Amino acid sequence: MTATPAPTAPATASASENPRDRAPEGAPATAPAAAPATATPAEFAPLDIGPIRVWPPVVLAPMAGITNAPFRTLCREQSGGKGLYVSEMITTRALVERNAKTMQLIKFDPSEKPRSIQLYGVDPVTVGKAARMISDEGLADHIDLNFGCPVPKVTRKGGGSALPYKRNLLREILREAVANAGDLPVTMKMRKGIDDDHLTYLDAGRIGAEEGVAAIALHGRTAAQHYGGTADWSAIARLREAVPAHVPVLGNGDIWSADDALRMMRGTGCDGVVVGRGCLGRPWLFKDLVSIFEGDVDYARPDFGYVARAMVRHAQLLGEWLGDEARGVIDFRKHVAWYTKGFSVGSELRVKLANSSSLAELAGTLALVEQTQTWPIGADGPRGRTSGNGRVVLPEGWLDDPYDCARPGDDAESDTSGG
Repeated sequence: MTATPAPTAPATASASENPRDRAPEGAPATAPAAAPATATPAEFAPLDIGPIRVWPPVVLAPMAGITNAPFRTLCREQSGGKGLYVSEMITTRALVERNAKTMQLIKFDPSEKPRSIQLYGVDPVTVGKAARMISDEGLADHIDLNFGCPVPKVTRKGGGSALPYKRNLLREILREAVANAGDLPVTMKMRKGIDDDHLTYLDAGRIGAEEGVAAIALHGRTAAQHYGGTADWSAIARLREAVPAHVPVLGNGDIWSADDALRMMRGTGCDGVVVGRGCLGRPWLFKDLVSIFEGDVDYARPDFGYVARAMVRHAQLLGEWLGDEARGVIDFRKHVAWYTKGFSVGSELRVKLANSSSLAELAGTLALVEQTQTWPIGADGPRGRTSGNGRVVLPEGWLDDPYDCARPGDDAESDTSGG
């Protein structure tokens, strides 16, 4: 979709403008911190996911309520169209039944190439039907399968990060997806396991490779960790060693800056990275990722003026996508704290921003903040959920036998999508 300029100042950012070009008067052109190491020529190869070649080897992680078409548009603009950007989670039952909300979520902007859908399903037959529907109707160019969601409402029914514990069920789902996807590549995203006593990622990775998945992504945490603690990048290295070399392995977890991505790939030998919470309120992280993989050490941080314009643009795109400006601004509210983290905004203005109900109100409040503020030191740190659950809610008897033929019930998969 093409956004029109916001009706009031600050104006929205254009597709061609990037935050590195807008250093405030008198400010240094680059961040005050030491420049990160960059990739050397030929150090990293493009990421091949079936017939899809991705450069740099960077993927936007599916995030419920976040990675909709407007957010993907912002991230793609920053990267110049480079990388791969995945939709938020789509429930296979809802897709097959053509649920109205789900059909809205799978709408891609005409500029999105390739189009990538993440599916969540617990029944092999339904997953197969969804994959065939996507292939036959040309709804996307790539299918990713979710085996990593740690939220209790999913794991208590045997889905998400609980499912790979049932090895035979996992195999059946993967087999049906690959068999019905036609020429579309099918990938899988997972966690280390349920907890440290029930790790599944090595078995799951081998099963995925045997069933023909085109790539495997691993979040270096267990379901019990949720988003707490530190991601275990060594598990990513072990998975890379465990599956055949022709199957790309992608690492996920604690990539808050471009140099984190470089460190992960160099330290684990993985073939690409999946970026999740690190881009919350930071869509320009994908510009940095392109720069660092292409050997550019001269990148800076946006001032608040640029951040403000990006915020208005994000809200505007949401309104256009939802067909209602007020709904778009209300949906944007959850992004305010992420965009403004580290900047001097003030509690009163933060409250006003988080309660905006129109583009004019949002833009007007942002205009009250000092626009020339430079990028705050430490603003690239953790955002989003950071706590760990400590205990994973599972169906009764789920851990009794990893190879039994148990199936999650019909209520394990809702008739709506998006988390």
